[in-house]
Amino acid sequence: MPRLTPIHYRRLIKVFEKDGFTFLRQRGDHRSYSKPGVKRPVIIPEYTPVPVWIIERNLKTAGMSRQRYFELLEEV
Repeated sequence: MPRLTPIHYRRLIKVFEKDGFTFLRQRGDHRSYSKPGVKRPVIIPEYTPVPVWIIERNLKTAGMSRQRYFELLEEV
C-alpha cells in the first residue's frame, strides 16, 4: 500500500464528499463535514498542503480504511 502524502485541501474534500460526507459549516479556514453514522464531524483545514497527520486523524474519525482512501483518491 502506498504511503500517505500531503495533498491539497480541495482534493481531500473531494475524497470525503465521494464517500458521502456533506458540508456543514466553515469557521475561519476550517471546514466541517458530516455523514450519517459518523459520530463526529471531519474537520478539513484550508491548508496547502494538508499534513499527513491531519489526513490520518480524519480517516480515523470517519472510520475510513487506508485502502478505501486510496481508491477514492484515484477517482478524484
